[in-house]
Amino acid sequence: MEEKIFSVRKIVLSGVLAAIAILLGWTRLGFIPVPTAAGHATIMHVPAIIGGVMEGWIVGGLVGTIFGIFSFINATVPLFKDPLVAILPRIFIGVTAFFAYAGLKKVNEYLALVVAATVGTLTNTILVLGMAVLRGYMAPGVALMVGVTHGVPEIIVAAIITVAVIVVWKRIEIGRATARM
Repeated sequence: MEEKIFSVRKIVLSGVLAAIAILLGWTRLGFIPVPTAAGHATIMHVPAIIGGVMEGWIVGGLVGTIFGIFSFINATVPLFKDPLVAILPRIFIGVTAFFAYAGLKKVNEYLALVVAATVGTLTNTILVLGMAVLRGYMAPGVALMVGVTHGVPEIIVAAIITVAVIVVWKRIEIGRATARM
């Protein structure tokens, strides 16, 4: 049986994960306090990573796009009022996470999940800050500092959440009482 590009499952999961990303931003629950100059790490990109890992690069790209549109619509600083900074980079979060996961899942499932979360987070950080530098919103040195202070805590938090959610999801799907991969 040929798999549909947009099955009902993929459409529903895209909508649910996009709604979670929006909820995280709207309620500010997506900003976790960390002891850095920035003061918080965002997890609003994690639903795009989870979408990419669970249902493929199209779902990951769709959820990332919706996250980017939400970021653009709710922007309070000029940097994120630019669609090339707020939307375009976010499309690739779930896409890169999917390919990282797909390339490693046969080697080790947990490693693949951690790498997917890391790659998706780095995609968000590097592409957003890179575009901000290219568009003249910040200097390269400032972008590097923001990338390091934001990136490391965001990678750690994204990896923990991604592994936890995917392990539980897979356990539920196969109906086992314990999570095993």
